[in-house]
Amino acid sequence: MKRTLQVLNELERDGVVERYAIGGAMAATFYVEPLLTFDLGVFVILPQNAANLLSLAPLYEALRGRGYAEEGECVLIEGVPVQFLPAYNALLEEALREARETPYEEVFARVVRAEHLIAICLQTGRDKDRERVRILREQADLDMNYLAGVLQRHGLEGKWKPWRP
Repeated sequence: MKRTLQVLNELERDGVVERYAIGGAMAATFYVEPLLTFDLGVFVILPQNAANLLSLAPLYEALRGRGYAEEGECVLIEGVPVQFLPAYNALLEEALREARETPYEEVFARVVRAEHLIAICLQTGRDKDRERVRILREQADLDMNYLAGVLQRHGLEGKWKPWRP
């Protein structure tokens, strides 16, 4: 994993992605007991091309040039399946801007804040998201005022009420 994070940092430094942050179940493990996951979900802001279109092609080409190959919906980087997810809405863009630099085995990785993970789970609304929210509420050190602001900015207060105990 350490080398995988180094590659992600290199991709950002080289301008292949403008910004990245780890999201999903792997991000949650920075705040709570590990959750079962099969890949490293990475949200990215991609440079736009001349036609103002977003494409993962330059990212995949850069990774192929470093010797990493696609495997299904992931790219296998140093043995870790990494799924790249473009930031497709304002919540994800904010989550990337506000992501925290977090040390992992002497490498810094950018990780989505726990409060944004909760908001993303609310927006997605799957059963596994409901469970992830429950675990984050029980185990993570949440800033409830910050969470309230995120939920308000992204119109998620109504979805939050049924998910609270």
